[in-house]
Amino acid sequence: MKLCECGWECFKIMMNIVVLAGGISTEREVSLSSGTMVTNALRRAGHRAVLVDSFLGVDVPGDVMDVFNVEGEMEAVRVEENAPDIAKVKAARGDSGFGTVGKNVIEVCRAADIVYMGLHGEDGENGRMQAFFDVLGIRYTGTGYLGSALAMHKGISKRMVADSILKTAKSKVFYKGKGTEGIEEIGFPCIVKPCCGGSSIGIAKAENKEELARALADAFRYEDEIMVEQFITGREFSVGILGDMALPPIEIIPRGGFYDYAHKYQAGWTEEVCPADIDKATEKTMQEMAREACRLLKLEVYARGEFILTENGGIYFLEMNTLPGMTPTSLLPQEAAVAGLSYEQLCERIIELSLEKYR
Repeated sequence: MKLCECGWECFKIMMNIVVLAGGISTEREVSLSSGTMVTNALRRAGHRAVLVDSFLGVDVPGDVMDVFNVEGEMEAVRVEENAPDIAKVKAARGDSGFGTVGKNVIEVCRAADIVYMGLHGEDGENGRMQAFFDVLGIRYTGTGYLGSALAMHKGISKRMVADSILKTAKSKVFYKGKGTEGIEEIGFPCIVKPCCGGSSIGIAKAENKEELARALADAFRYEDEIMVEQFITGREFSVGILGDMALPPIEIIPRGGFYDYAHKYQAGWTEEVCPADIDKATEKTMQEMAREACRLLKLEVYARGEFILTENGGIYFLEMNTLPGMTPTSLLPQEAAVAGLSYEQLCERIIELSLEKYR
């Protein structure tokens, strides 16, 4: 190991690393965008990193180790305003691969020193890939299958923290075709969101019954389980956790609208302030809540929590992200930069902390 100027230990040895991204979730483009930037950062740090699309797979013309013989930087992936057409992605693969795992993915991941999990959304954050890798003995970054599954399902994660110090908004889960009995208990305005989705896809704010009906119909296009949650008026914050360290909170301020998919990923649609302009006591409380959420949901290595701060100082827990966005301008890297950790150092630190699990 070598000690970086920031005081963080990073890798001196060159490693063969697979950055696993893509997949067939609605967050496919977000995943490829993060994965490309992580791959470039790891190459700049001296590693032999290769981006592998978990669904489309990769060609292996000769020896599997030749896949890691790559140099230079990859071109950035643009995240469009609307979610990707997954049916089109599935058609592009044809009949190669096995289920959601593309051709040669397992072979290349087995050949790597570690797999950097760059997947986002249900295909990657629900714990199935992590469990698959555990069975095969493949090392990977981040949270294991149990914590991934618990945090991915918004309804389950809310129940897991119900008796803790974390205050949550009133919510209820509904199932496609099973009616909406009890939905009036939530009241208006409310938020409608798929239970296992991410990146604000399928999420909408409803002010009345008509808007609620439209929001439910749209959300059920993506999943069969939907959570309707009381809307809490306040400021939105994110708090990253890296190992034992809680990073400085970042405030998220959508410009002229609700924090939907477009506001989240289109440049200029949202202002992000880091470090957030809040008092030290509030910052400390928010960080402790993020740590507690990680403990309750069995999260490891790194994660990012989302919170609402009300006008009277109340803090509401929204959810934890086990595989948060990882471009240099994503929320977690911004928080890490304020803490003195460069983007390249952050990517390496995640790998280092992950490898400690296997020692």
